[in-house]
Amino acid sequence: MKLPHPRHQDQHARYDRMYPFLWAYVALLAAGGFLLDTPENIWRGLVRIVLTEDALITDYVLVSGPGAALVNSALVTAITICVLYLAGDVLNGMTLVEIGLMSGFSLFGKNFVNIWPILMGSWLYAKVRREPIGSYAGIGLMATALAPVVSYIAIDNGFGGVHWGILVGLVIGFIMPPLAAYTYRIQNGMNLYNVGFACGLVAMICVPLMVSLGADPTLYYRWATGHDLMFGAALAALCAVLILGGLFFCRKPVWASWAGYRRLLQTSGRAPSDYLRMFGPAPVLINMGVNGLIGMAFILAGGGDLNGPTVGGILTIMGFSAFGKHAGNIIPVMAGVFVGSLVMHWSLDDSAVQLACLFCTTLAPVSGYFGWPYGVLAGFLHSSVVLYTGSPVAGMNLYNNGFSGGLVAIVLYPCIIAIARHRKPQLQDLDYFDHLESDAPVVPPDPHEIQEEQEE
Repeated sequence: MKLPHPRHQDQHARYDRMYPFLWAYVALLAAGGFLLDTPENIWRGLVRIVLTEDALITDYVLVSGPGAALVNSALVTAITICVLYLAGDVLNGMTLVEIGLMSGFSLFGKNFVNIWPILMGSWLYAKVRREPIGSYAGIGLMATALAPVVSYIAIDNGFGGVHWGILVGLVIGFIMPPLAAYTYRIQNGMNLYNVGFACGLVAMICVPLMVSLGADPTLYYRWATGHDLMFGAALAALCAVLILGGLFFCRKPVWASWAGYRRLLQTSGRAPSDYLRMFGPAPVLINMGVNGLIGMAFILAGGGDLNGPTVGGILTIMGFSAFGKHAGNIIPVMAGVFVGSLVMHWSLDDSAVQLACLFCTTLAPVSGYFGWPYGVLAGFLHSSVVLYTGSPVAGMNLYNNGFSGGLVAIVLYPCIIAIARHRKPQLQDLDYFDHLESDAPVVPPDPHEIQEEQEE
């Protein structure tokens, strides 16, 4: 039996002061939405979002307009904050990951309706296990990557129904906690989107079963264009605020904040790397702003578009800037995608490749742990693998890059360890979620530490 959650004890919850800032972010999303459209159009857009099949790629900016898309993001982010608070979840670096994921993917696939069955499934798992709900709130939120399955079954004509969609969502939410804990070990912390890999495995079983029962899911490519200036200006302003906030408004001298950021850049990013607990808020805010600008620059330099999916990808990178990603380990992996464009039969301005350019940073620990050449190799491989992993699951796993990243990590890790490092590959014998249940400061690991055993 696990100990009661720290917030339920007579202890100060270290990062509870994050809540006002998280709510300010929600208000910013909502205000942006209402500035871009009228309340009547936003309401109609939200209805279209809820009644739309959400398989990849379904850009809510195209489906309902940017105003309704941003309001949906605000609603989903507000639900996320409420779930974390009511569950008594400990706030740490993973909290920022969850906020980034939920707000980003609610621009293309998650909405304020289709996430609830999966969240309830994780709640049921905690009740059955008789453990604190907060222990599984985070995994429940991340498991909403399979929300398109709920939407498809609930609203698709000729197959399923609302009650079946709710039931399937409950099952998904119930089985994800133990599955994600297991898949983390076999990836050895090299794939930051571990839950995406676990969701991919579930989708590989769920979608064929649905087809056998008469469903006919198809891939969609709803992709908005022409919003570069609007989203570019908003993202640049947000990143600037984060960088300035980290430098000047975290009760630390500027030199100390910058020195903390430089120390952060020396880490490998191998999961679990909770930068908020390692370095404090100032370096994390700087890291979020810098990484957001890098993601936007890569998209625009490749001739891509700023829309729901790509802005969602940038927000995801910014969220993971508190948990493993930094400029030093994401740029080589992203560069690998650019190298792939020189020899592969696809272009950087293809929609799926644009997403791969952003979400390939799931393999940032490969670059940080083994060196930048291996990061380029990981990005090169990922850019092609991800183009095919979405087809067998009909786009039902929103974290498709996490699934393909897990496949690449599982293949690369033992090969690099055994061939280049001459060490014995081993499964990482750590529980990923144990590290997410505390807010106590932790000491950054030695960036050159190799945990694998030397071959005899």
